[in-house]
Amino acid sequence: MGRGKVELKRIENPTSRQVTFSKRRNGLLKKSLELSILCDAEVAILIFSPSGKAYQFASHDMDRTIARYRREVGFPLSSDLRSVSMEFWKTEIEELKRSANLLETRLRHLAGEDLSMLNMKELKQIERQIKTGVERVRSRKRRMMSEHINLLKMKQKALQEENSRLQKRLHELHDDNVSLRASGENVYNAYPRPVLQNGVGH
Repeated sequence: MGRGKVELKRIENPTSRQVTFSKRRNGLLKKSLELSILCDAEVAILIFSPSGKAYQFASHDMDRTIARYRREVGFPLSSDLRSVSMEFWKTEIEELKRSANLLETRLRHLAGEDLSMLNMKELKQIERQIKTGVERVRSRKRRMMSEHINLLKMKQKALQEENSRLQKRLHELHDDNVSLRASGENVYNAYPRPVLQNGVGH
């Protein structure tokens, strides 16, 4: 059976999205290399990850290929690079603003705000995300409590061992004191006592 049709849309799970990006990026770079070798084509690819990290492949010199592309499509060359650069950064700023607005909207949704415009599917998706977040928080909380309890048990054990050691030392000191007393009495009894006659000792 053939593979089912994959719906192309943004992957919401960050981990799955990063794994897919890495796999497809490597596949694209590999195909580009194969195309340049098999067909003697001049290939240049630039990829920017969601975090802004750049990846590239060029079968020839990247700058030369970009300059060739500019000539082919009629882009301005060095004389107009400043205006092109300004336009580029203007576009980048607008894109960053849109991304920031989307993130703010998502945060409000996760906080339970501005939900009136969402449909059932979107509400269920937010509900799953919140449940996942709560479970992670609870898991972290349980782990911290367990670590704290283990630390308290270790301290309790150390205090009990110290208490036992002090009790043992106290008993030893008491036994030594009793032995000293017994020795003193034996020394005293070893000397003869004076004999008393008519109530007067000589």
